[in-house]
Formats: sequence, C-alpha cells, structure tokens
Amino acid sequence: MITTKKLLRRGLPLYAMIAPGVLFFILFRYLPMFGIAIAFQDYDPFDGFLHSDWVGLEHFRRLFTEADFWFLMRNTLIMSSLNLFLFFPAPIILALLLNEVRMKAYRKSVQTITYLPHFLSWVVVVSMTVILFSTQDGALNKMLVSWGWERFDLLTNPDYFRSMYLIQNIWKETGWSAIIFLAALASVDPTLFEAAVVDGASRWKQMLNISLPALKSVIFIMFILRLGQVLDIGFEHVLLLQNPLNMEVSDVFDTYVYRSGILSAQFSFTTAVGLFKSAIGLVLVITANALAKRFGEEGVY
Repeated sequence: MITTKKLLRRGLPLYAMIAPGVLFFILFRYLPMFGIAIAFQDYDPFDGFLHSDWVGLEHFRRLFTEADFWFLMRNTLIMSSLNLFLFFPAPIILALLLNEVRMKAYRKSVQTITYLPHFLSWVVVVSMTVILFSTQDGALNKMLVSWGWERFDLLTNPDYFRSMYLIQNIWKETGWSAIIFLAALASVDPTLFEAAVVDGASRWKQMLNISLPALKSVIFIMFILRLGQVLDIGFEHVLLLQNPLNMEVSDVFDTYVYRSGILSAQFSFTTAVGLFKSAIGLVLVITANALAKRFGEEGVY
C-alpha cells in the first residue's frame, strides 16, 4: 500500500518545479489584494491600513464624475479594440502559416526570429523608434532632408500614435504569442492531413478545414482571457510613447493612475481606479465564458 509519505516523496521533484510559480502568485498576486482596502479609505501612509479613515465609495463617485473619465475610457477602449481585433489574430495567422512550412530548419529559424523581440524591453523598442523616427535627429528624417524632402513627424503627431502602438505590439509579441497556437497545431493527428491529401484537398482547404478548427478551443480560451485585460493595455509601452503633443489620444487609465497615484500621491483614489478596471475585466471574463459554454465551446472554467 502506497502511503501519503511515499506519494509526497515521489512527487517531490514536481512540487519543487511548481514552487517558484506558486510563490510568485502568493507574493505578487494574492498578498497585495489586502491593499485593495485603501480604495475605501482616505489612506494616510503614516496612519496605515488600520487607522486610516473609511470613506466608503467616495473615490468611486469621484472617478465617475471626473471630467476626464469618459475621455480616458474612450482612449482606453479604442486602443484595447486595436489589440483585440487586429493584434490578437496576428499570432493565429503566423502559427497557421508556420504550420504549413514543410522545411523544419526554415520553420524553426522563422519562429526563432519572430519571438526574439519579445525579450526586448519596451524601453529598448521605443528607444529604437526614437532613434529612427525622431523629428529632429532621427535617421529617417535626416535621410529625407538630405534628399530635399520634408521631415516626417511620427512621434509627436497624434494621428500616428495608435498605429505606431499597434505596429510595435505586433512586431514585439506576435512570435511569442504564436507559441501556444503552434503547440495546439502540433497535437493534430497527421493522418487527418494524409486523408485530406488523398481526397484531393489543397493546402488552403487543409488549413481551413483541419488546422483552423483544431485551434478553435484555444482561440476561445485566449480571447476570453484577453477580455480580462480590456482596460489594461500596457502602461510602460504607452507611457514611453506619450508626450505632451499626443496626450489627446495617448492618455489612458494606466497613465492617469501613474500621474495621480505615484506623482500626486493619491493612493486611495488610484487604487479605486485599479479596482474598477479589474471589476470590468472580471465581468467580461465571466460573461464571455458563460456565452462560450452556452454555444457549446470550451470555456476557461
């Protein structure tokens, strides 16, 4: 008879492997949740959590009556929509295309090249953009001026901000995000493709009728999880691209929280803003998961 002690000893290597992940979530995800309490307080760092005055929903009322609330909501939703409907399909398309490549060496090389940008920080990516496209000293504008053309105002023109944000996201994260879809495609039974070839199906029809349906459940799960971050579009990326000339399109909840919470020390108010964002994400995830289950798809839970 196998005792509990023997089972624990047998699974010790597995427990050791998952321990860092478990500790990460405990330390940086669950313990900080106690700080949510200050969203309902007039928090004073000197008085601490226990002795700060409780103000109830006052900070939420202030958020919804702020003159900038709908302005911030509009900018955040527009940029989130770009991520959902233009960036989200990019890894799926890349995975499908790579799956059709028969030369393994070429496929692995392309996959490696496309996911390497993920390991660059946004500081490096935006710095590269500034070096190339700066209005005064950028390499592109120097070249244009030397040819007798006008300077191209990319970084300070609000009309280009969202396009630049989206293109940088696609360039940096598409390859890395495609890994999970490639893993799903690797589990497809090869005999399905062999049978399709015998039936005369073209590569295009094989992709549409075998590869894409194999990704359907993964696509639904990833889309539902993406909805949970609908108001979280990447603080560091947006902040680095932001400047006084493009604030009308670049100011979002994340940058607003930074200015109000860190620079102005309004900790309680900005915690309320963060809690509002999380609540919206939670409602969307639960709703989307319920709809997926109703239509017979596999949800997150």
